[in-house]
Amino acid sequence: MFIAEISSNHNRDLDRCIEMIFAAKEVGFDAVKFQLFRIDTLFAPEALIGNLEKQNRRQWELPEEFIPILSRETKRLGMRFSCTPFYLEAIPMLKDHVDFFKIASYELLWRELISACAETKVPLVISTGMATLQEVSDANSYLLTHFPMLDVSFLHAVSVYPAPYKDVNLLAIETIRNATKRAVGWSDHTKEASVIYRAVHKFGANLIELHFDLDGKGYEANIGHCWLPKEAQQVISTVRRGIEADGDGEKEPSFLELDERNWRADPTDGLRPIRQIRNSLNSDGVSVKLDREA
Repeated sequence: MFIAEISSNHNRDLDRCIEMIFAAKEVGFDAVKFQLFRIDTLFAPEALIGNLEKQNRRQWELPEEFIPILSRETKRLGMRFSCTPFYLEAIPMLKDHVDFFKIASYELLWRELISACAETKVPLVISTGMATLQEVSDANSYLLTHFPMLDVSFLHAVSVYPAPYKDVNLLAIETIRNATKRAVGWSDHTKEASVIYRAVHKFGANLIELHFDLDGKGYEANIGHCWLPKEAQQVISTVRRGIEADGDGEKEPSFLELDERNWRADPTDGLRPIRQIRNSLNSDGVSVKLDREA
């Protein structure tokens, strides 16, 4: 499943939000995800004092009243809708609109938030950027103990924006999977197609989250980790073509090869086609020039 992380590239514009949902559908995403935060509840007051960069992120906040509209438009297109809650009061408001909750890497240790999401019984996807394996395992054990029937997945991530591709440690996907016995995906901050291909085809990531921007004008677009529509479409279509090539693993001739089997070298003399076909062609009086290419 490919998830388009809209993040704050919506620019607080409802029309832009809807345009981004349509663009995500067009390029092949299966889900779109927004973030619901309030700067004054996201940071401690002392972290905001004198910090204009963080104070200015108030313009990145998604209006709550957008949520029902965005959910409806997303589902109307046959995609899943998700949102990351960053304050407890957001959860009851979101629960009837989201197909899954996303827990951000920065909130991994906040049990109260995880528990409040889990109590809704809505599936949960948890990012693990910056985390130790013990922290991931502790979160998983907590959910297994208190919410054993909940659908939970994890995302390996590196919480640097953008993340250098040499430092993403994709092997950790297997480490998390082995430790949690859960589905594990990759939340990308590299904007490197090769990383996505490797995560899926080598390490079996079943969820891929890409930060998505419409036109390079999103509030986070200049950071360097956001994919534009054509870029995302290329990587999604390439991954899916690769998956379609997997087949069923049975070593049998493809139905496309059946005619060619007749043109293999006959084991008695090494000439093509096999004798049965040669005899058939000769008895019909058809002159055939045999292909003797090695």
